[in-house]
Amino acid sequence: MSTTLSKDYKERIVPELTKEFNYSTVMQVPRLEKIVINQGLGAATQDKKLIETALNELTAITGQKAVPTLSKKDISNFKLRKKMPIGAMVTLRKDKMYEFLERLVRVALPRIRDFKGINSKLDGRGNYTLGITEQIIFPEINIDNVPKLQGMNITFVTSANTDEEGFALLKKFGLPFKHEK
Repeated sequence: MSTTLSKDYKERIVPELTKEFNYSTVMQVPRLEKIVINQGLGAATQDKKLIETALNELTAITGQKAVPTLSKKDISNFKLRKKMPIGAMVTLRKDKMYEFLERLVRVALPRIRDFKGINSKLDGRGNYTLGITEQIIFPEINIDNVPKLQGMNITFVTSANTDEEGFALLKKFGLPFKHEK
């Protein structure tokens, strides 16, 4: 089962990037390797239900089971013990990744109030992290059942060697960047 974005990548994006960056082979063209969605829940040390809710919401949003992230060490000031659940994450690859990306670009991002585009700052290696302040922009989340608004980070991991190549790839996938570059 091939999604429209993966087909679009092979048929349109690869030739365009090959021409733009003068690649000698198709294997040099950067590709989207995975999308990691992460929610940090510091308040979960007091309220155990937050983790359960976050796991259920991330699973609903991505269509793949979310896993809790555990603390690495004890920090007494934060009432934190080693191996306590303090967040939730999902790693998407292949078809699920393309499906999520398509829903993010076409449905979720346009639902943000006063949306003017996303920042175009990559990490130096062609990867991009997008911070979202509310999980309710996704249509899979029922606003009536949300106990607390949670933010999340969505990281796009690419095989690009430079920010310029990574930016060009993500722009061709339809991410609505603010025009800073």
